[in-house]
Amino acid sequence: MHLNLFIMGCGHHRAAWRHADSAAEKMGDIRHFEALARTAERGKFDAVFFADGHAAGNVAGGPLWFLEPLTALSAMARATEHIGLISTVSSTFYTPFHAARLLASLDHISDGRMGWNLVTSMFDTEARNHSYKAMPPHAERYARAEEFADTMLALWDSWGDDALTLDRAGNFADPNRVCPINHRGEHFLVDGPLTVPRSPQGRPVLFQAGASDQGRDLAARYAEAIYAVAYDLASAQDYYRDIQARVAAAGRPPVPIMPGLVTYVGSTMDEARARQRELDKLLPTADSLHQLGTFIGQDCSDWELDAPMPELPLLEDFTGPKGRYATILRIIECEQPTLRQLLGRLAAGGGHCTMIGTPESIADEMQRWVENGGADGFNLMPPSLPSSIDDFVDQVVPVLQKRGLFRREYTETTLRGHLGLERPGA
Repeated sequence: MHLNLFIMGCGHHRAAWRHADSAAEKMGDIRHFEALARTAERGKFDAVFFADGHAAGNVAGGPLWFLEPLTALSAMARATEHIGLISTVSSTFYTPFHAARLLASLDHISDGRMGWNLVTSMFDTEARNHSYKAMPPHAERYARAEEFADTMLALWDSWGDDALTLDRAGNFADPNRVCPINHRGEHFLVDGPLTVPRSPQGRPVLFQAGASDQGRDLAARYAEAIYAVAYDLASAQDYYRDIQARVAAAGRPPVPIMPGLVTYVGSTMDEARARQRELDKLLPTADSLHQLGTFIGQDCSDWELDAPMPELPLLEDFTGPKGRYATILRIIECEQPTLRQLLGRLAAGGGHCTMIGTPESIADEMQRWVENGGADGFNLMPPSLPSSIDDFVDQVVPVLQKRGLFRREYTETTLRGHLGLERPGA
């Protein structure tokens, strides 16, 4: 089983920052994030992961973005020894040379533990911070993302593994083993070669989280590991089968798939539910409605809280990010909640699978997903940090280890090794 820690603000519950024990005062303190990485490393996780956003959003509603993630991961690499380090990188706002240089440098700094999550970004508010009037159309963003990935890979391969000769008589590197890429595409012009010699992993590991057809095709062609949104095992299985079929059609071996997972752990079910209620009661209704409006692409601030959810557009007619929207449609179909009930359901994780219970019951359910074709592991989304990750590492991980489902010690030194991936040749 693979496990990543997804670090987001004070936790994935939108009200976690309001709790008296939250880390709200530590969002700019790198020692806090170093401690989270060390906790995940103590739990033998594959990696820690940062999402990223390029707009401040509702600053009154709690911290989402504070430290720039690649900068933070540089420090976290020095505070840890084994755990992988993954950051989101936007193909819409970065250029390939800049991103390839940053990530290759971090792969050197971390001795081969870097990964990158390729996204196209979502919102017009982000676009207007990068000289766009609005986000480019969906198809254009994905065409750019594909060319971005191709160019990044070519830049990382522009140095041969044996290019550095370190011959003090006159050759630091063999010019015949360092090659320009001469990329001339629709979106990018890049001569190359990269300024950074080939990194310990050859290339940082490429993650992707495609939900639309274009996103799934992009993931099938390029991703070496995949994050997913899955509300329940049935939806996880559907996604898993579809993605692995596309990966096979692209002539590639199966890739690890890790749905997001929110957990509330207690010594009893009542205690676990009490922990959830403790956070839910801190959630301001206006913030919840704003979050839902972001997910569904419409203003719902004046909807009746205790009435059934109004009918929403079909998935194929929705023009925003489709993965989260599809999950919301599935929750409404299966649970038929009122608006107030849906807000509580989305308060942590925004529709990702939520498991509430004892360490044994949560391990049971995780095992059921992995053994029944729904996942190869999970991208853990703790509702509150650091308490929720402490609970998981101290209580759930030992159960998984005892069952032989998760490593007791690291046996590899790189993120590729943790994920069972081969090092690519240049």
